[in-house]
Amino acid sequence: MIRPAEPDDVTAIVALILELADYERLQDEVCASPDALKEHLFGARPWCSAVVASEEEDIVGYALFYPCYSSFKTLPSLFLEDLYVTPSARGRGHGKVLLAAVAAVATEQGAARMDWNVLDWNQPAIDFYQSLGARVLGDWRVCRIDGEALERLATSQ
Repeated sequence: MIRPAEPDDVTAIVALILELADYERLQDEVCASPDALKEHLFGARPWCSAVVASEEEDIVGYALFYPCYSSFKTLPSLFLEDLYVTPSARGRGHGKVLLAAVAAVATEQGAARMDWNVLDWNQPAIDFYQSLGARVLGDWRVCRIDGEALERLATSQ
């Protein structure tokens, strides 16, 4: 079953975020806080949204996304930050249905597109996304600035 995330789901979502970080070999990058995620999903000024996949009472997957904007299309778009299904629940259609749920939000909001990142070594994910009609844009690279570099840039004006 796929449904919008609820405040009581935050602990389970953070556990899945930790699993995702382990799968992506990015454990050192994670400092996820259930309180912060709850505030950012359900607080006075939500920064993101999430849908969850469940089997019986257990949350087995999630998709976390947020709005962004396409200047080329002059239309809103959605960025899919995370799509994750725990290994024991893979192969049962949860990933496709989670992605479809986010696509439904995008189309309901008049979005021109959905974007997300995939690690270049994650061929099963690349194959899955391409089977659904996604294009992997090989000529684009992700840029990131964070930590002290972000602080320096912010104060360099």
